[in-house]
Amino acid sequence: MNAIENRKKVTIALFVATFLAAIEGTIVSTAMPSITGELQGVQQYSWIISIYLLATVITTPVYGKLSDLFGRKTMFIIGALIFLAGSMLSGIAQTMDQLIWFRALQGLGAGALTTIPYTIIGDLYSFEQRAKVQGWMSSIWGIAGISGPLFGGLLVDYISWRAIFYMNLPFGIAAIYLLSSSLKEALEKKKRHIDYPGIITFTIAMFCFLYAMTLIRDEGENGTSPIMRIAVLLAVSVLFFIFFARIERRSPEPIIPFQLFHNRIISMANLDSFLLCVINVVVIFYLPLWIQGVYGKTATYSGLVMIPLSVAWPLGSILAGNWISKIGLRFISVAGACFLLASSIGFSFMTAETSIVLFIVYTFLAGLSFGLSLTSLTVAVSSAVGWELRGSAVASNNFIRTLGQTIGITIFGLLLHTGGKEIIEPSVLAESLHTIFIWVAVLSVFVVFVSLGMPKLKQVDQQQRNAS
Repeated sequence: MNAIENRKKVTIALFVATFLAAIEGTIVSTAMPSITGELQGVQQYSWIISIYLLATVITTPVYGKLSDLFGRKTMFIIGALIFLAGSMLSGIAQTMDQLIWFRALQGLGAGALTTIPYTIIGDLYSFEQRAKVQGWMSSIWGIAGISGPLFGGLLVDYISWRAIFYMNLPFGIAAIYLLSSSLKEALEKKKRHIDYPGIITFTIAMFCFLYAMTLIRDEGENGTSPIMRIAVLLAVSVLFFIFFARIERRSPEPIIPFQLFHNRIISMANLDSFLLCVINVVVIFYLPLWIQGVYGKTATYSGLVMIPLSVAWPLGSILAGNWISKIGLRFISVAGACFLLASSIGFSFMTAETSIVLFIVYTFLAGLSFGLSLTSLTVAVSSAVGWELRGSAVASNNFIRTLGQTIGITIFGLLLHTGGKEIIEPSVLAESLHTIFIWVAVLSVFVVFVSLGMPKLKQVDQQQRNAS
């Protein structure tokens, strides 16, 4: 079997694994009413999704570093097996408590599926080819956004909500087989140092921080979260982040190498990614709310109106992958930022009388901007360092993106007002969303300036050649 054929099989395996991780959020959300109805746990509704995200965020940088130490294939297979074990157990869960624990296990494995595929692509392909392949891989998230609710609805209606977890098994096993039989890695045999203190302190710090963010969001929605618990969690988080920073400076193999943040390419890409994902989560969660609460349309209608976003995102990813080597990384990044600014300004001027056609145009521009910008930033990060740091670099960027979404949904959730707990008052909702969209427009201006500070393609390419 030649190297090109092996590379194709590995790429297919990575696409499948990425799709499973990407579709997990939307497909489970669709099934939540059926799940809570059967398992009788509506009070724990949000934790089915939150615990999965918590585990994924915490393990993302860990898998990135361990893949640098022990190889991409080994850590991918371990993560995939944990993900599949969590999927199988989630499918047989008999209580909400069981499902929450099994979803946590699934999330512990998902950290590998969301990070290592991008790292392997960075290893297998040259700079020019890498941009195209990572563009296609980034488009998978948009495809998952379209197909997730459809697949979830069909499985729930015609089979069972448990099938949404079981469907991961055959595809996941196929991905593991393809990658294990086709990816060849040559690792130097030597004793590897695992930063256990760093892993433990980072896990405690991030869990307390993300749990506090969840409670703050609940406080904004219904005023039920105790302020003292939030304050304690944040204090513990800060304390353990300080411990973590001290440990990482002394560790021979830190989980998050601080030297990455001395790299201008990675620092700028991480800042840009953070701002984009703060905005991204607002667009994804609050635009359907505008359609249903302000326009007074149905959930099905809002889903149809959001299709342009899901179509434009993979389109932007594919275009970015094909254009980066021709017209430059910075140009693609700035173009994406300008599309985002145009769409966010449009959102900030919307009223209850705004034409649905204009709404669709703004939504399409937003999706196009995410595809162009996030794909170009992924290419930049994976090209900025050599093999020994690439896993950590890609993982740090994915971690920053998820952190941006977490902080974004929390902060903007405090600005969201519906006018009542039982019913939505359109005028109150429109006013609060208008304020949120204005802040999104302000953040979009910062995204433009950060994108202008991104290096040119030749600088990234030269740094990648020096690092390889």
